[in-house]
Amino acid sequence: MSALIGEDEISDEVELVWLEDVSLLDYVRQSLDRLPTRRGRPAYHRDGRMVGYALLGPQARASRPSGTFRRRVFWLLPHDRDCDPEGLYGTGAPSESVDPRTVAAKAKGHKTERSEGGPLSSVICEMDTRLRL
Repeated sequence: MSALIGEDEISDEVELVWLEDVSLLDYVRQSLDRLPTRRGRPAYHRDGRMVGYALLGPQARASRPSGTFRRRVFWLLPHDRDCDPEGLYGTGAPSESVDPRTVAAKAKGHKTERSEGGPLSSVICEMDTRLRL
């Protein structure tokens, strides 16, 4: 869960790779997965889809027992708000979710009014209106 991810656990990140335009998403789920490499697109074995992942720098050390690296993976499930706006997460958000606009390499991000399904702020609404013109 994102609330359980500590800044020290993501301190070896050097870049985030987004597979989709996250400006269109209210939230993404994030988890720390054990992966065989520091870099490259990881295999994805969940329902739904992978939205992004972290790349680690050369200083990142593998776990001695498993030889794997803990890397963040960002993902969404079929019943998440982007696919089912009136569904389970029409308001509120999963515990492991964060607003993707608040996430960066080495920064775990947090929930916002938007990620929780609240109304958009007047600044965001104004920006959206300008983009449509």
